[in-house]
Amino acid sequence: MSNPEKEFKALLKSHATTVERTLETFLADTTFEGEIARPQRLMQAMSHAALDGGKRLRPFLVMESAAIFGISPQQAAIAGSALECIHCYSLVHDDLPAMDDDDLRRGKPTTHKAYDEATAILAGDALLTLAFDILSREETHSAPQTRIELVKLYAQTAGLGGMVGGQMLDLEAEKQPVISEREILTLQAMKTGALIRCACEAGAILGNASHEDRQRLHEFGKIIGQAFQLADDILDVTSDAETMGKQVAKDANKGKGTLISLYGLGVSQQRAKDLLAQAIETLEPFREKADILIEAARFTIERKN
Repeated sequence: MSNPEKEFKALLKSHATTVERTLETFLADTTFEGEIARPQRLMQAMSHAALDGGKRLRPFLVMESAAIFGISPQQAAIAGSALECIHCYSLVHDDLPAMDDDDLRRGKPTTHKAYDEATAILAGDALLTLAFDILSREETHSAPQTRIELVKLYAQTAGLGGMVGGQMLDLEAEKQPVISEREILTLQAMKTGALIRCACEAGAILGNASHEDRQRLHEFGKIIGQAFQLADDILDVTSDAETMGKQVAKDANKGKGTLISLYGLGVSQQRAKDLLAQAIETLEPFREKADILIEAARFTIERKN
C-alpha cells in the first residue's frame, strides 16, 4: 500500500539534489556560448545565494506538476532550476538594507553580509538574467512555443504585476501599517504567491496540458501560494530564529499588516486548514496522479520552518 507522505518526503529530498546538481552546472566557472568571462567574485556570490540551501519547493512543484503529464523529473528540473534562480535573486535583493535589511538567510549570512551590497545587487541581477538564459535553451524543452510560453509566464509572475510589484506594495505597507484584508491578500499573492503559482502552471506547460488542466494547476498554485504565506506569518509569530534560519517577528516589529494581525492566530490557523481542503478539491480530477502534490500542499501549510 502506498504512503504518499513518505513518498513526498523522499521525493522532496531527491528532487532538491537533482536541482542542486542542475544549478551547479549553470553556475560553473566555465563560460557558456555567447559569454565573454565569468568574474570569480560574482560567481562566488551567486553560488552563495543559490546553492546548498532551501527546500527547493518551487522547482519541486514544477517537477511534480509536470509529472502528472508524464514529464520526467530530470527534464522538468531545468525549468525548475530557472525558477529557483529567480527565487534566489529575489531573496538576495529582499535582504538588502534598502529592502528588508536582513543579516541571516537559510541559517547563513545574507549575500550582502557575506560579500558586500554592490556584489549582492549584481549577483541578484545575474541570477535573474541567467533564469531566462536557461529557459531559452533547447534542453529546457524541444518546442520553441513551449519555451516562449515559459518565458512569458516567468516574466509576468516575477515582474511588476507579480513578485516585484508585491515587494513594492510590501515596502509601502511599512508606511501604512493598517491595511485591509483585500490589500493584504493582493500583496501576498504578488510577493510570495506569484512564483508558487508559476511553478505549478509551468509543469502544465512543460507537459503540453489542456487549457482546463493548466487552469486547475494555476488555481492550485494560487491556493497554496496563499497558504504558504499564511504559514510563514504563523511561524513568524510562533517560531524562533534558530528553527527558521532567519529573523522572526519582522512584520510585527515593523507594524506591517498581516492576516494574523487582523484576525488573530486561531482564526489564521483555521484558515490555513480551509485552504488545504480547497487545494485538495482542486486536484480531484487528477486522482492518484496528484497524491504527491496534495502532500506538498499539506507540507506547505504544516511546515515548521
